[in-house]
Amino acid sequence: MSLKVINLGLPKSGTTTLGKALSQAGYSVADHRLRDREEDKPGKRRIFVGSLLYKGLYERGDPMAYLDGFDALSEVSFIHGKFSVWPQFDFALLKVLKDLNPGLKFIATRRDAASHSKSIMAWNNLGTARLPASTVPGLPIGYGKTPEQQMIWIDGHYEALKHWFREDPDYLEINVADAGAQARVGAFLGRDLPWWGQANVNRKARS
Repeated sequence: MSLKVINLGLPKSGTTTLGKALSQAGYSVADHRLRDREEDKPGKRRIFVGSLLYKGLYERGDPMAYLDGFDALSEVSFIHGKFSVWPQFDFALLKVLKDLNPGLKFIATRRDAASHSKSIMAWNNLGTARLPASTVPGLPIGYGKTPEQQMIWIDGHYEALKHWFREDPDYLEINVADAGAQARVGAFLGRDLPWWGQANVNRKARS
């Protein structure tokens, strides 16, 4: 099964919403972790999509080698323990995916940077501890402690994507809050999306 869709959006940008929408449209979606493969033993307690992408690339020459059975990826980054992995910033890896999967569609879910940062700050300790304590592309250790710093990072990521995918018809940036988001994503993929809404809502951020 070849990869058809990958989301390059940041955490809390609407990745779970897109994942649910793709699943409802018939895609087989891998989202952040593969919980059905996890076991209560060292090395298998957390199995992240991002880890498998790099394992496939460096062991088999194909980032999807260990993600067989999936044709859509909705969140690919993670911070866990000493690991900070961000495939959506890795344009060399993305080129390999594009070369090996003809017709691959790249989507970048997005929100207004201020509300996006608010959600990051309210999501467990993502904004208050994990981001500033980790090496993140565009956000070195010690940065990302404040909404202002996070907004620079957020906007910078999407500007970089616009640069790298300029004039590429297989790239779509989508604000998940836009009224026409569902129709635009469906038209881009050439497939009806029967569902669109809010998934994995951060109640703390909303309040």
